[in-house]
Amino acid sequence: MTAATTRRPPRRSGTRTGPRPARRPGVLRRIADRNLPYQVLTFVLFAACWELYVRQRGGLLIPSFTETVEATAELLGTAELWRAMYVSNQALVIGFAVTVVLGVPLGILLGRFRALERLADVYLNILLVTPMAAIIPLLVMSVGFGLASRVILVTIFSIVMVVVNARAGVRQVDPSLIEMARSFGADERAVWTRILLPGALPAIMTGIRLGLGRAVTGMVIVELLMVSEALGGLILEYRGLFQAPLLYGTIVIILAEALLLISVARWAERKLTRWARTTTARSVR
Repeated sequence: MTAATTRRPPRRSGTRTGPRPARRPGVLRRIADRNLPYQVLTFVLFAACWELYVRQRGGLLIPSFTETVEATAELLGTAELWRAMYVSNQALVIGFAVTVVLGVPLGILLGRFRALERLADVYLNILLVTPMAAIIPLLVMSVGFGLASRVILVTIFSIVMVVVNARAGVRQVDPSLIEMARSFGADERAVWTRILLPGALPAIMTGIRLGLGRAVTGMVIVELLMVSEALGGLILEYRGLFQAPLLYGTIVIILAEALLLISVARWAERKLTRWARTTTARSVR
């Protein structure tokens, strides 16, 4: 081949070589990729169907959506509601703190040591299958009607989720990582701090989030069935007086608190386990 045929054409000035940068998606595309618009749309449809149903076939016991909103705003301006929320959240905060302090270490130990799991597995199964309402009379006879019984029931409601997920998180850690660490001279402490705990953290945070939802459920159930006070007492009072808007408004406030707490737990989960989502994205690619 001659020099004339092998000579490359001169590069034009101002032109870029290589792959072109990805075009940034538009505003509508970014909005469509988020979950918030779909959640808002679902809520609007639900509220519209609720309002239309009550206007067509509603009665004394089913308030309309607008009546529920007005009753919720009215409740938020009363001292009685905030006093009830303070009393209810005492059991919730203390009980869930006990759940995290006891449930996370217990689940990690059960996942790490099989002999300990053989001893405790039957009790976990009992807590999973036992109706929690059946435990309330036992608590009343043994502890009484005070704060202690409500804290115990909230803990019983939520601790199973935390223990089971923490145990599953330790179990899903790749054993080859532990063997590799052992081959490089890692001791038991290094295995715990560098492999087991970081690997189990996503499952632990998921268990805490699920346990938080169960704790809110236990808080309300214990007040409905055992101690007629606080938020559960308000529900029973409004039900007995046939004040449906205030009854629905109280339930809406409880649901809003539960959703807020779960959102905070999910935010903490994303912040603490950001590396896990990055690793999963890379493995998918």
